[in-house]
Amino acid sequence: MEKENVKLFLQNCCIMKQNEMLRKKAKRLNKENRALQAEWKKKLARESSNNNPNTDSEGSSSASSGSTIVSKP
Repeated sequence: MEKENVKLFLQNCCIMKQNEMLRKKAKRLNKENRALQAEWKKKLARESSNNNPNTDSEGSSSASSGSTIVSKP
């Protein structure tokens, strides 16, 4: 019986150690994911502002709807 207890105790220690390593890895990956998402959003916003200016050819402000207006000559 004591032998079985020792075996289970050692397995439990091993599982707890693995659990702690996985928690740290998950925390690290979550932090990396948030950083990549923020970088992606900034890049997307930059590209969006470059492709869709907020002023028309007369200099008046216009709302950006996500579509490009092409003026005919």
